[in-house]
Amino acid sequence: MALRGRRRKLMLVTGGSGFLGRHLTTGHASDGWELIAPSSSSMDITRRDSTIDAITDWKPAAVVNLAHRRGERQSIVDGSRNVAEAAAACGARLVHMSTDLIFPGRAVPYTESDRPFPTIDYGRDKRDAEDAVMLACPTAVMIRTSLLYGTDHLGHVQLDVQRALSTGSDRHPMTFFTDEYRCPVHAADVANAIAELAARPDIAGPLNVAGPEVLSRSDFARATAMWMGLDPHRLLTSTTAEVVPVQLV
Repeated sequence: MALRGRRRKLMLVTGGSGFLGRHLTTGHASDGWELIAPSSSSMDITRRDSTIDAITDWKPAAVVNLAHRRGERQSIVDGSRNVAEAAAACGARLVHMSTDLIFPGRAVPYTESDRPFPTIDYGRDKRDAEDAVMLACPTAVMIRTSLLYGTDHLGHVQLDVQRALSTGSDRHPMTFFTDEYRCPVHAADVANAIAELAARPDIAGPLNVAGPEVLSRSDFARATAMWMGLDPHRLLTSTTAEVVPVQLV
């Protein structure tokens, strides 16, 4: 459990050890907050009663929910509901992390008024988590972000490219799609947005927080490869229609 020096307001962060969580808890984004980031072993958000007890005992001014285990619906949906109930119970400002994968992806950016239409299980779980959070804590803000990348630390999407181009890799070939569109964004920028929104209770509901440029997964993978000094021409690309769903990356 990470606790940083005494500050004026307490921010509790779930998932603080993850890629985005590290940018929030160890960077300058959360300056001005007293910060606590319970580990998953000390606070398992899938356990409703203990989660509510822990968060209400701390009485934070803000709760930032970044925790989830991809592919585990209980963590994504039930865990998010539990955190939202706890935030509502102690009157905390809730910032909930969602994703643009609640949409199928298109070359034209989505707006907050667009109706979610997920086409993969993870997107469906995150959409259901949004519904559960807003029912439990209507004043929450839900950040819908996109592909996260980093500079000092590499994000999962950057590591995918690195692995795909690693010499002598015995992994199955990884395919990057020409017709899956996202808005890549630096994790530090999202961390800054989280800290800003934690202090803005006047903003509620879904909010798109992503990069300004729409890129296909293949274009982003090529740009990442070039930034790493790797050969982008070695990347495998295809369309989603040409690849069976279980091979999506």
